[in-house]
This record gives sequence, C-alpha cells and structure tokens, in this order.
Amino acid sequence: MSSLTSTPTTSGSKATGTTGTTGMGQLPPLLKGMPWLVWRQHRAVFWTVLGASALAVAFIVFQRSQLHIAGYTPLSTGLRLLPILLGVFLGAPLFAGDLENGTAKLIVTQSVDRTRWLTTKLALTALVVIVSTVALSAAFGWWWNLYKSEVTATEWISEPTFNNTGPVPVALSLFCVFGGVAIGVVLRRTLIAMVVTLGFTVAVQLVWSHFLLSLGNVVTGTSSKGVLAEAAIQTLPRGAYQMDGSRPSFLTGDGKLLDWNTCGDAQTEHALEVCLQKADVVGWSVDYLPISQMNGMQWLGASILLALTAAVTVFLFFWGRKRLA
Repeated sequence: MSSLTSTPTTSGSKATGTTGTTGMGQLPPLLKGMPWLVWRQHRAVFWTVLGASALAVAFIVFQRSQLHIAGYTPLSTGLRLLPILLGVFLGAPLFAGDLENGTAKLIVTQSVDRTRWLTTKLALTALVVIVSTVALSAAFGWWWNLYKSEVTATEWISEPTFNNTGPVPVALSLFCVFGGVAIGVVLRRTLIAMVVTLGFTVAVQLVWSHFLLSLGNVVTGTSSKGVLAEAAIQTLPRGAYQMDGSRPSFLTGDGKLLDWNTCGDAQTEHALEVCLQKADVVGWSVDYLPISQMNGMQWLGASILLALTAAVTVFLFFWGRKRLA
C-alpha cells in the first residue's frame, strides 16, 4: 500500500528502486510521480488491454495479407463487445476499488491533490483506450477496404462494420469506460459497479443501434417511367441502404406517395394496370442512404459520443473533488 503514496526521486534508476527497469509490470522512466503510481496500480489491466489489442491487430494483418475472410465475422462480432468489456473491467473498478478498500482515503490524506489524482487516472486510462481502439479501428478498416467494393447495403450499415471502423470504436469505448467510471464513483462498490456498468453499456449499444440510421441524410430517388416495365425501376447506387423496408412507394402524378401494396388485390396484369391508372400512379419513390455517407455518419455519431463523454468527465470532476475519498 505504501507504493501508492511514495514519491520517486529524480535520479532515474534510483527512483523508488523500480523505475529504472523495464518489464511487463514496469514502464521506462518517462513516467514519474503520479502517472507512474497510477500505471503501477493498474498495470495488469492496462497491459491486458494493450496486449489483447496487439494480438487482434496481428491476426487482422495476417488474415488480410492472406486474403482470408473466414475470420471476419467472428472478429467483427468480438470487437462489438469491446466497449462493453472495457466499461465493465476497466472503467467500473477504476475508482470503485480504491473507494471500497480505503486506498482513496489514504491517498487524499497524504497531501495528494484529488483533482490531480482524478485527472491522472482518467488521462492514463483514456490514453490506453485510445491507443488500443485506434489501432484496432485502423487495422479492421484496412481489412474491410479489401472487400468494400463488393459489400451490400446491409453490410456497411450493420454494426459489425459501422461500429468497428473509423472514429466510432474509439468514441463508443471512451463513453462506455467513462460511464463505468462514473458509476463506480457513485456506487463505491466494485462488484455492484461492474454489474450496473454491464447493463449501462448494453443499453448504450441498443440505443446507439436504434438511432444509427438517423445519423445520415436520407436521399430520395424517384422515377416517372411507370411501374410495370422492366426498366421502370431505377437501380439504386451500389451499396445504397434502402429505408423503410425492401420496396419503394408508388408515385402519383401529383407527387403523392402510395403504399407498394396499393392494387395488391388485382388478380390479373390488366386489372393491375387499370388500378394503377385509376390511382394515377406514374412511377416510384424510394428513400435510401448511399455508402458515400458512411464516413460522415461515423464522425457525426462519434462527435455525439465524445460530447457525452465530456459531460460525464465534467460530472466526475464536480463529484470527485468532494466525495472521492
């Protein structure tokens, strides 16, 4: 316990007798003082996150170099769980453990500024999360680009692809981790905080999935060449995700939209044609999201998540400066 409150000297390898050696539990002497103490306290989980991310990146590089796609789906599914795992096992215990076992009270009684302690722990945790998720996002995106020209609409908008590339995994992971930290600070019990954080991170994923499509600007494609001829329905751009089901709406001469099932009770083609003429149907209309909007949607969503993370961080500082002991 004393190692949490001792202050390393400025003499390099002689500082507390440990900062001069480099190993799985240590870092080079570039970390001194409070950052070194925080790293030493949480080095096991930090190294686990970094090591697992490195192995995943190596696997992706190998699969991509061999032009393999067999492991794409299992890995993408696994990466979707990353924000949940980080929130539960990294975020929730970060301060809850210190508050539960009395370490926090010991630290603040040793003339350690609470704001500095809070800042250091959050900054170092955020750094580990950012390094890991940026590496995974870059590697997975590099792998996905190999098949990008062949993807269908449902593949680019699906969570295994959308949530694992670009800035989304970084922002989503940070929000889940900092949300877990806030839960741990409030509840002050590690196990309870981890359970509640599990529910919180799952809820975040569900809400994110529900509003994902609203991040894009819907494009409307129309055709007035009729609906019965084979060439009447215009082909959507490659990779376009069609909104509101799998069929377009009928377009009337005055610009109104009718459900695709209009005239669905017609028994013959002639009856169908008569019904469509009576309804003044001249073509079709369909709403879709082009794949070209993917990057913009990701950055917009990431911006929202980062803003929420900033709000949680502000809460942590207001709450922690008084109750973090």
